[in-house]
Amino acid sequence: MKHIIIATKNQGKAKEFKEFFAEKSIEALSLLDLDQAIPDVEETGSTFEENAALKAEQIAALLNIPVLADDSGLIIDALGGRPGLFSARYAGEPKDDKANINKVLAELEDVPVVKRTARFICVLAIAVPGRETTFRTGYCEGRITDSEKGENGFGYDPIFIADGYGVTMAELDPQEKNRISHRRNAIIQLEKWIHTL
Repeated sequence: MKHIIIATKNQGKAKEFKEFFAEKSIEALSLLDLDQAIPDVEETGSTFEENAALKAEQIAALLNIPVLADDSGLIIDALGGRPGLFSARYAGEPKDDKANINKVLAELEDVPVVKRTARFICVLAIAVPGRETTFRTGYCEGRITDSEKGENGFGYDPIFIADGYGVTMAELDPQEKNRISHRRNAIIQLEKWIHTL
């Protein structure tokens, strides 16, 4: 059986990737599944692509096996693309979803609903030893609400309504959220690439 490492310690994210690859008869292992401890890779890139590549390439070089890494975030048009690369730590250290949400809502306080357009982005980098790194990008378009709603999901899900929906990502059933997510939209684009693995 073919194997691929998913460069994440996030169980929810790992589960989504594992299910996708299982359908293709490829066993996906997250960093949590490995016997050896993998040091965190510092995300020093200035783009989502650079950060995803840093993680994938460094771990692929260490393990000598194909590695998939992602970098994702929230882009809000009215904030000039912020929080963008800094989505996870927008309100500072340590990482705090609630503080991040509060900061975004405060910055959008005087922005009308029609100008609250936003999108989640997910960039996947696939590093295979001896080959050039491959990238795939997925988006989920939507808008930012004026208050948080819902208990599901994580990150900015309680204030993001995807296009075509009337409820936040955090109010959606997890299966429905995964079906329309930026990560799923990026994963789908791996279909053709998989045959080269």
